[in-house]
Amino acid sequence: MGLLVNGEWQDRWYDTASTGGRFVRKDAAFRNWVSADGSPGPSGRGGFRADADRYHLYVSLACPWAHRALIVRALKGLNEMVSVSVVHWLMLEHGWTFAEGPGTVPDTVNGASLLHQVYTAADPHYTGRVTVPVLWDKQQKTIVNNESSEIIRMLNSAFDGLGATPGDYYPAPLRREIDEINSRVYDTLNNGVYKSGFATTQSAYEEAVKPLFETLAWLEERLSTQRFLTGHTFTEADIRLFTTLIRFDAVYVGHFKCNLQRIADYPNLSAYTRDIYQMPGVAQTVNFDHIKRHYYESHRGINPTGIVPLGPVLDFSTPHDRARFTPAREETSVMCKAHPMLPPVRGLRLNNVALAVGNLGSVSS
Repeated sequence: MGLLVNGEWQDRWYDTASTGGRFVRKDAAFRNWVSADGSPGPSGRGGFRADADRYHLYVSLACPWAHRALIVRALKGLNEMVSVSVVHWLMLEHGWTFAEGPGTVPDTVNGASLLHQVYTAADPHYTGRVTVPVLWDKQQKTIVNNESSEIIRMLNSAFDGLGATPGDYYPAPLRREIDEINSRVYDTLNNGVYKSGFATTQSAYEEAVKPLFETLAWLEERLSTQRFLTGHTFTEADIRLFTTLIRFDAVYVGHFKCNLQRIADYPNLSAYTRDIYQMPGVAQTVNFDHIKRHYYESHRGINPTGIVPLGPVLDFSTPHDRARFTPAREETSVMCKAHPMLPPVRGLRLNNVALAVGNLGSVSS
């Protein structure tokens, strides 16, 4: 893990000494928007019109932030319209790399071997963290945006006039409610697991982990009477929550010490996670090899040995009863095409149950 300083790479971990042991995430730096006609978005400049095969997405299959973008890309049927590169799961002194490995996809646009080279191609003097996802404009040869919450909104609507699959995951009537849910879930849960895991003092850890489980309890109650976070409608709020939930028991419980309870201990949250996982196209975006190996092998300050645990045994294909909350006439249909270059869920099989492990003799499940 490192960062660029005036275009020069430095292998430097997060500075928690100046923040009382707290992990503080910096805002993304590239904040332009792709729009249907190229007009400016809520931030940045204009000139980024939605065109087929103009944009390229850099992602990690391990990263929950990048996972959001992959899911929306799949649900909107943009797999052939927005190309993708997948970095290697191991992130050490050089940051994200395009090293070869199962499930990786090389940088076919810029020919980079390191992700930070993509950042300096866009801005030779860039200073900041080198993160995924990254939305790249092949025409202007620059980064459009590296903020996941904004990238998913571009993918949600900007390409609708070019044949994207119908579906609005940020519908106008629900936006206020979605934004309110997103705000709490981001601060205490999406980012909360990192604030817990990267804390370097006991007080900073407890300050993060307690509200995290308060939010999980709140979500469990909310999902006891409705299928999705806003009711019958599947929205970006559900996507943003899902990418944390799917990693929680496999990684965050042990690696990040978020172990007061597992998602498996919450009947509604666990069924809700399976519900989303089983939507057409979603499972193809989940790769437990990358997820587990990234966290356990990359974060040597937390896990010095780099040993990847064999468990837990997780099977997200088991039946759920979430459809009972949705009237038949409003049954949610999420159709998409899975990208052939994206690997399916990977993991060992134990008595025909998926074992969420790293690449330790794993096979596609």
